[in-house]
Amino acid sequence: MPDSRNWFSIPPAHRQRTFPASSRHGVNITCQGRSLINFATNDYLGLSQHADIRQAAAEVLQQQGLGSGASRLVSGDDPLFHQLEQQLAAWKGYEACLLVGSGMLANIGLLPALADRHSSIHADRLNHASLVDGARLSGSKVRRFPHRDMTALQQQLQRDHAHRKLIVSDGVFSMDGDQADAAGLISLAEHFDALLIIDDAHGIGTLSDPRGLTAGHGIAGHERLVEVGTFGKAFGGYGAFILGTEPLINGLRQRLRTMIYSTAMPAAMAHAMQAALILIRQGDLTAKLQRHIRLFRQACDGLPLLPSQTAIQPLILGRDEHALEASARLREAGLFVPAIRPPTVPEGTARLRITLSAAHQETHILQLADALRQVLCI
Repeated sequence: MPDSRNWFSIPPAHRQRTFPASSRHGVNITCQGRSLINFATNDYLGLSQHADIRQAAAEVLQQQGLGSGASRLVSGDDPLFHQLEQQLAAWKGYEACLLVGSGMLANIGLLPALADRHSSIHADRLNHASLVDGARLSGSKVRRFPHRDMTALQQQLQRDHAHRKLIVSDGVFSMDGDQADAAGLISLAEHFDALLIIDDAHGIGTLSDPRGLTAGHGIAGHERLVEVGTFGKAFGGYGAFILGTEPLINGLRQRLRTMIYSTAMPAAMAHAMQAALILIRQGDLTAKLQRHIRLFRQACDGLPLLPSQTAIQPLILGRDEHALEASARLREAGLFVPAIRPPTVPEGTARLRITLSAAHQETHILQLADALRQVLCI
């Protein structure tokens, strides 16, 4: 039998993934015994550390304990889940909502539940891995279109005669920080009798409209739209949700295997996410994050940043070693900004993926901008 020690072909050192054991304290992260300002978190509003949210979780932990103990269809379905689903659907402008264990579970279950070998999926080339894997698992004919290229997508749809057609896209793209043309996508979905799936994990709570990209484009709640959101980003927690029409969500209750056969999330998390929703709806933290984005863009004028207006601010350096060196020099300056390399991003586009949070102070952002200029000698 094969020796497990030789099972994998290990990539070169500059391509190996490592797990940097670390602990977080507010906007600081302690890595290898050193405290650094964290510019690599998706905790966009700082809610993971918020006293109200921690208190909400603690209340239910004391009453019910930690784990749910079963799937939702057996005995793990807590009334708090239904309350949160109703609140999310009302806030986002949809008929119904379904909680799922994580964004990855949502997407790899959603697409196989909606599509099969008689269907076709038209997917943006830079979609998140969860959407890529979900499309593969569906057994559908998958056609990828160039990133945000509406003309290419239209041409694909014109040639498509599948029984069911799905258009699949991120809302805010996680590595480039740019945004899908949601209004244009729904228009194509209407014209070609397709269903549109948008994963707005990085948009909800962070854009000028805290409800996210679909609300900003005026299409939230559209009968052809299915939206995925996550609690692991702006909400500061863990888990995910799917929004759509009542018939569609009811169908997912019967067919979403990644929900049916998974242990339900802890009730304490659902209660904490209710508290997070209250804070997000107020809009103050989102407005603060937007101010930080504008400040960072102004302070970094002239640097080779991608033209992102979101909390994700990528700085393309090209070669892996350049990104690794820049990350190491920023760490020396007290800043945590890991290098992102292929295969997470396309070859030749290794980068620093900077993420901003409402929890940062303006001095932190200016410190980062100054350090970037020194590292890049600009």
